[in-house]
Amino acid sequence: MDYQQKLEQLLEATVKENASDLHISAGRPPTLRIDGRLVPLLKYGVLSAEDSQGLSLSLLLEEQKKFLLSQKEIDLSYTYRDKARFRINVYFQSGAFAAALRVIPAKIRTIEELGLPPILHRFTTPAQGFFIAVGPSGHGKSTTLAAFIDEINHTRAEHIITIEDPIEYVFTQDRCIIDQREVGRDTKSFPNALRAVFREDPDVIMVGEMRDAETIATAITAAETGHLVYATLHTNNAAQTIDRIIDSFPPEQQHQVRSQLALTLLGVVSKRLIPRIDGGIVPACEVMIANSAVRNLIREQKVHELGLVIETSAEQGMISLNRSLAGLVKQGEISLETAEMYSLDANEVRVLAKR
Repeated sequence: MDYQQKLEQLLEATVKENASDLHISAGRPPTLRIDGRLVPLLKYGVLSAEDSQGLSLSLLLEEQKKFLLSQKEIDLSYTYRDKARFRINVYFQSGAFAAALRVIPAKIRTIEELGLPPILHRFTTPAQGFFIAVGPSGHGKSTTLAAFIDEINHTRAEHIITIEDPIEYVFTQDRCIIDQREVGRDTKSFPNALRAVFREDPDVIMVGEMRDAETIATAITAAETGHLVYATLHTNNAAQTIDRIIDSFPPEQQHQVRSQLALTLLGVVSKRLIPRIDGGIVPACEVMIANSAVRNLIREQKVHELGLVIETSAEQGMISLNRSLAGLVKQGEISLETAEMYSLDANEVRVLAKR
């Protein structure tokens, strides 16, 4: 079988169906994720272990194949003609090859085009500070930060350095110099790249993912020393994000990290992509702005009270996730049942939606 040709057919179907993801796994047909739901491509039949291996290896260069076989998984980006880019993870499951391909849109959308709260524009204007985009995998953290970077690109003359694994959105330089560094190709690791970034004269730094304490510590230091730093983290809300960052460090360092974070943090956005009643997806967001009350709670180890500050600071632009979900229910965008499914407090979102 010509696996390269079959792969291109699957990529073509992914683009045509406006899917967000393509999954290749033995024992199942190739499967798309469309508007958050898995849709098997039945006409291609069930993939055998040989099929999944052939399709997966068609994505890789020889050097990448060697890396995969030694490490058992690999992240990479892949461009399909001029039609789409994909962020890919090839891995093994039950001894067979498998791959997850995430579509990266060619066009970098603005905050408005993404349907995000306008208050997020304020996080593109500071000269320094630390901003974190959080949420589950696949809910648009990288897309949100790409909108921020591109807004700066068109409005300010800055040197922007991104550190990614792999590079996702490719920026067209406008007023800014934008250097995009890919882990594995342009640098050995996130910590290495962040240590080096201080000698590269950046104004803005984007860290694709904070995976360890060293990366987090260096990112906070960069914000503390006059840089605007954007980063992502796999957490569910602002309070959990602060706890996760602080708990990444040994007890003897936590007081210092807490103080640094209280000083440098600009805000946290937590984003969910929710299936619409009429098809498609719509974002729901929690937005925390680091005002004096937030900074004091971080310093005083009262992070559990951040939710109350967010809930009572709407006039400052803060948004709780439940209010965002309830608003979408009232607008007829999503069902109450869907809102409850994505909420961390289903009872509260039910009350808010009925007010």
